[in-house]
Amino acid sequence: MSAGGMLAVLSDIHGNLPALEAVIADAQAAGATRFVNLGDSLSGPLWPSEAAALLMRLDWPTIAGNHERQLLTDSPERMNASDRFARAALDDAQLAWLAAQPRTLSLDGIRLVHGTARSDVEQLLETVEPTCLRAATDAEIAARLGDDPAMLTLCGHSHLPGVRVLSDGRTAANPGSVGLQAYREDLPFPHAVQTGDPRARYALVRGMQVELRAIAYDHATAAAKAEREGRDDWALALRTGLAPD
Repeated sequence: MSAGGMLAVLSDIHGNLPALEAVIADAQAAGATRFVNLGDSLSGPLWPSEAAALLMRLDWPTIAGNHERQLLTDSPERMNASDRFARAALDDAQLAWLAAQPRTLSLDGIRLVHGTARSDVEQLLETVEPTCLRAATDAEIAARLGDDPAMLTLCGHSHLPGVRVLSDGRTAANPGSVGLQAYREDLPFPHAVQTGDPRARYALVRGMQVELRAIAYDHATAAAKAEREGRDDWALALRTGLAPD
């Protein structure tokens, strides 16, 4: 990836092809000349194979998320339904593409991680407590960044867009999720994540400035696909941006 130009940052696509296509079109119209992908690209009951084919053609710098790791390494009986659906849909070349993705990357002085550099299931900008999901403190973010000298760290995983600037000048940013705006999670404690809005999320970066973007797309078609696959939880999240009760 050559230096300079506007960078589009995508994460947590989760096989949502119409959301991915809408984000690409918006980023190109805004002047983005470079793209990166922060992982969790395919898992879910939507279009994993078609999304993989498009992403492989585009050949962006891409890191692996926890769902890449899970669908490549977990046994079928241990996989959750989203990973199992994606795993069954992917061909050998697509699986090899996933297996070749690194956990982290450093490009032009920008650090790319899925969760944090030390864990693909740890949120960088949020903290999960027994009773809630809350914004992380500056001290928590600094501890998760450790001694990484990068002045900009881009993360995904939580699906929640946000930008934080620490007192030492380092910035940590999450573009949000391209493909899924709400979900429920049991680990490390049960919690809900939701934006309350079905639009696809991504970010544009110029220098150290991060612009969070929310883009309308045909979310009704994605919700209908989830329903056809027996995933009413996804259908609700895709239609409304709200997590199921």
